[in-house]
Amino acid sequence: MHTTVGIVGGGPAGLLLARLLHNAGIDSVVLESRDRAYVEQRQRAGILEQPTVDALRAAGAGARMDREGLVHDGIELRFGGRAHRIDFPALTGGRAVMVYAQTEVVKDLIALQLAEGGPLLFGAQALAVTGVDSGAPAVRYLHEGREQVLTCDYVVGCDGFHGVTRTAVPEGVRTTYERTYPYSWLGILADAPPVYDELIYAHSERGFALASMRSPAVSRLYLQVPNGTDPVDWPDERIWDELDARLALRPEPGQGSEIGQDSAPGRLLERGPVTAKSVLPMRSSVTEPMRYGRLLLAGDAAHIVPPTGAKGLNLAAADVIVLARALAEVYGTGSTALLDAYSDTCLRRVWRAEHFSYFMTTTLHTDPAQSAFETRLQLAQLDRVATSPHAAAELADNYAGLPFGG
Repeated sequence: MHTTVGIVGGGPAGLLLARLLHNAGIDSVVLESRDRAYVEQRQRAGILEQPTVDALRAAGAGARMDREGLVHDGIELRFGGRAHRIDFPALTGGRAVMVYAQTEVVKDLIALQLAEGGPLLFGAQALAVTGVDSGAPAVRYLHEGREQVLTCDYVVGCDGFHGVTRTAVPEGVRTTYERTYPYSWLGILADAPPVYDELIYAHSERGFALASMRSPAVSRLYLQVPNGTDPVDWPDERIWDELDARLALRPEPGQGSEIGQDSAPGRLLERGPVTAKSVLPMRSSVTEPMRYGRLLLAGDAAHIVPPTGAKGLNLAAADVIVLARALAEVYGTGSTALLDAYSDTCLRRVWRAEHFSYFMTTTLHTDPAQSAFETRLQLAQLDRVATSPHAAAELADNYAGLPFGG
């Protein structure tokens, strides 16, 4: 089989790229190693930046998102027993974020691809990528018990850190920068209404907590836990008790701030049946360059961020939007200028997002080895965000989404 662009990986990056290429009149084939049910059910990100929301709408994939997604105009920071709201539109010129789970984005893009796009092969395991340093790239893959070959003009790797495309860049060319954090997240999904209508990020002496949501009836909640934690050791009641303890407020009379409005005294979480429970390690990683010959990396194949900054899915979307523009220019005008700049263009945004995610992670989490001095520095930084319009605007600008390059 031959196509113009061979896409390895049918997650949000690969599917959005296929959609954008289809809209530009460029053929593609998507190879996804898992079956459709698995892809549509795996729990991942839930926050879409304003540029990602705009891009999904422009691609024709935003109708259900606009009906069912929850627009959030800010987040709440809780620290030192007090709360402070960051008002995104007031600080960014109108930008906000959307709560709409990655599972739903993927379902929407799969439906569009199957109805209108090129081939999307589930259960197609990529075995090797060859010829990317020549004019004849190919992907060798296993599908329905038979080994097959997909030839194409370009291969795009959207198959994650452990996929075959990242390692197709030779070791002498490829550099990977990494950081592993000394804690993980214990995450749950619960059939319980959220306690607050926006996300709550909490710094406490007991560790970090995040109160998020998937819908008005489903909460998504996280606790900082030690690396190697087994979810079995955390029965539901223990999780709820710990969340209440870490999210608790101790308001002081007259305490306020110059930006936004402090929330009402802390409410106990609404408790309900826990339907999913898992532990997520925290890691940062960037692989450079994001292009090698006719192989281009996107999403987790090129970079991973800790989830504190809500950047993973959004960085993947940014990559493929830049790449789709570049490929449209190649096939529309013959110019390779945007394609030649792809890696540098994306990496500027990637490193900004990595830095923001690092800032959010290290400011809000308690390192098991940190001193009381370092804890006071964290609280001072959070207080600066709560009292400085400039610091609050920088956080809001990064959280709501930087412009796409290219």
